[in-house]
Amino acid sequence: MKLDRKYVVFALLIIFFVIAERIHLFASLFDLNHPQSIALSILFIAAFLWVSEWVPLYITSLIILFLQVSWLLPVMNPSAGKAERQAFLSPFFSDIILLFMGGFVLAAMLHKYNLDNRIANWLLKKTGTNPARILFGIMCVSAILSMWMSNTATTAMMFAIILPIIANIPETNLFSKGLALSIPFACNLGGLGTPIGTPPNAIAMNYMVEKGINISFGEWMLAAVPLMVVLMIIVWAILLKIYPPGDLKISIAEIQSSKLTAEHWLIIGLFCLTIIGWLTTKQHGFSIGTVSLIPVIGTFGLGLLEVRDFKSLPWDVLFMVGGGVCLGVGLKQSGLTQVIVDVIPLQIGFVSVLIAFLCLTAVMTTFMSNTATANLLIPIAISLDFQASLFVIPIAMVCSTAMALPISTPPNAIAFGSGLLESKDMIRPGILITIVSIIIILGLGVFYIPLLGI
Repeated sequence: MKLDRKYVVFALLIIFFVIAERIHLFASLFDLNHPQSIALSILFIAAFLWVSEWVPLYITSLIILFLQVSWLLPVMNPSAGKAERQAFLSPFFSDIILLFMGGFVLAAMLHKYNLDNRIANWLLKKTGTNPARILFGIMCVSAILSMWMSNTATTAMMFAIILPIIANIPETNLFSKGLALSIPFACNLGGLGTPIGTPPNAIAMNYMVEKGINISFGEWMLAAVPLMVVLMIIVWAILLKIYPPGDLKISIAEIQSSKLTAEHWLIIGLFCLTIIGWLTTKQHGFSIGTVSLIPVIGTFGLGLLEVRDFKSLPWDVLFMVGGGVCLGVGLKQSGLTQVIVDVIPLQIGFVSVLIAFLCLTAVMTTFMSNTATANLLIPIAISLDFQASLFVIPIAMVCSTAMALPISTPPNAIAFGSGLLESKDMIRPGILITIVSIIIILGLGVFYIPLLGI
């Protein structure tokens, strides 16, 4: 069997870092102790794999776990036992992982029983024939669904709904491109709205909880939903400006739906009960992870979902989130995080440092996975000598708003793959949206989040 060249390079890369650590190359270059040198090697390996995506992202997470437990931990504590290993294993089944699992189960319920499609069609019927209203209606549907289910799945579903609409638009009318772009852009923004909307949100919440900042589901929404609404309106205006409909009139075909069954109402009840539970954790005292078990136990226990549905849940995303948090544990316990923080010139002031982090986040997440970007930057940002939430929440938000290229987010890739768009169609509005988002999120971090007392 002929080995792929990239695997040979990957093996050589691992060998290089092991040798470099053995001869204390990083320790001498960066004035690090032995555990910090190993942690830096693991960080470089993780960053390389996340950027190159030579192996699936969830495999990178497992590589991180393996290296932390087999390489870093024995150096930090030669007599380490089960309790010490637990610190690296617990990120893979924390409250935040359960929260995401509960969100995935809710999304699976909505999709299996076609409730997501019903919601989309019902909202679209309210828009009329005006192109501007239809565009905003499609964006609202995409964003609302992406708050609760995978934005990738939402994008695929919404494209199936709008393709007949686009087919009736003359080829000379640019509005069809605006309509096609509205779905991925709105799905990206919809991920901002809830902690389960996108992995960077979960990563941010996990680190804040570890820092002692117990931000609730409702508090996250209070911080993020106003931003989502403002950006939705701005994106809507930008798309109408760049891709104007002119005097176009659009008709939406009437789609007949059967009456809701007892199963549908049971699903709606479980959905509402879970959302209410997430929003009222401070009142009833259960953690968001415990509440997240309600849809899991309810749907599978009552037979609404089956074993094959359980197997089809996006477990890779859960491992991606867990791997990033596991990396942060190693960086913190080895002391490398503090070394990196000491290099950052904090004397230039909170706003300047925040601007630098937000711009770096936007550049990184434009070219690589937003989950990987959050995993790399949030552990460093939360260790800065500033209020943690003022850095972590804005960084997570920028991870969802940098959308200039087809590779920037999965919804962008799906939209590009539809054949309706070229790269240049996405770059112009995408760059503008990214710049505007950074400015607004900066204001959010400086003025709005402190008012919430998070």
